[in-house]
Amino acid sequence: MHYKLAFIGFGNVARSLARLLMRKQSALERDYGITFSVTGIATGRHGCAVNPNGIDLNEALALVESGQSISSITNYHLPIPDSLSVIQHSAADFMFENSPVNYETGQPAIAHARAALEAGMHVSTANKGTVVHGYRELTALAESKGKVFRFESTVLGGTPLFATFREAFPAAELQSFKGIINATTNLILSRMEEGETFDQAVKYCQSIGIAETDPSGDVDGWDASIKVAALATVLMNTPLKPQQVDRTGIRGITPEMVKQAKAEGKRWKLVATAERDGDAVRARVAPELVESASPLYGMMGSSTGLTFRTDVLPDYSVSVSERPGMKGGPDETAYGLFADFINAVK
Repeated sequence: MHYKLAFIGFGNVARSLARLLMRKQSALERDYGITFSVTGIATGRHGCAVNPNGIDLNEALALVESGQSISSITNYHLPIPDSLSVIQHSAADFMFENSPVNYETGQPAIAHARAALEAGMHVSTANKGTVVHGYRELTALAESKGKVFRFESTVLGGTPLFATFREAFPAAELQSFKGIINATTNLILSRMEEGETFDQAVKYCQSIGIAETDPSGDVDGWDASIKVAALATVLMNTPLKPQQVDRTGIRGITPEMVKQAKAEGKRWKLVATAERDGDAVRARVAPELVESASPLYGMMGSSTGLTFRTDVLPDYSVSVSERPGMKGGPDETAYGLFADFINAVK
């Protein structure tokens, strides 16, 4: 079966996904009978391209990564060269939504997902705003169209977290969770423990692609807060906005504090927690001193992990450990999108 794909957003994650799709092209056809072409790409700074016959992904990657516009490789005149026009005219079967996160409203990602579902496309996104601000609407719309809305990459990269609860824990009630869900801050704090300043550690994270040019979303706790809100919204069936999460970032953690903690056999971690409180959920993201006995103590570098407490089973933990060459960055997140694609269409 041949699928036409559209990319809305073509940043680090989407480009990693494009490379993964090309690398796995033979395996997709051999193991799943899936072939694909990319018929639409929309970027924030490098223009848009639509080609019903297929866009050359290698050429698109080369243009974007050299700072050039991809409009030169389109063969279709877009009345308005924007994301919604690409969705409308790409005639795609599957849309990957990877526009920048809007913590307050989830737009324009929600509008992108809505337009794609209305046009009969499956949707996968790494954009947490679509889940926090549009989960119920987009899930209902997908069901009404006989399509799927998936978002496995929004928390812990490509780890199948939502799918695990959806498929392996029927009727289980999630009561609480706790863990480290922002790889960037964990890597910053780990490198500060090794002697770097806060600014040096941030610059390193930017250099390997896991921190944005403006790192405030990570270091001020917004990324962790919106992930907490997404988990509560989906897994605890309790709509929660990041503004409702008690949030403190890591800017106040000094090298002296890290050094003192190390001398005491402790470590600073940005810890995310959520717990049911009647019909509501109390949630918090804040730096905490963890002792060596804590399961969070050994999570260094870009490692992340969560422990879930349900009403039917003992605590269930998921961890993603840093491996050489794998820095918790775009590649892992891209795999979650890739897996969403296969699982939606196979």
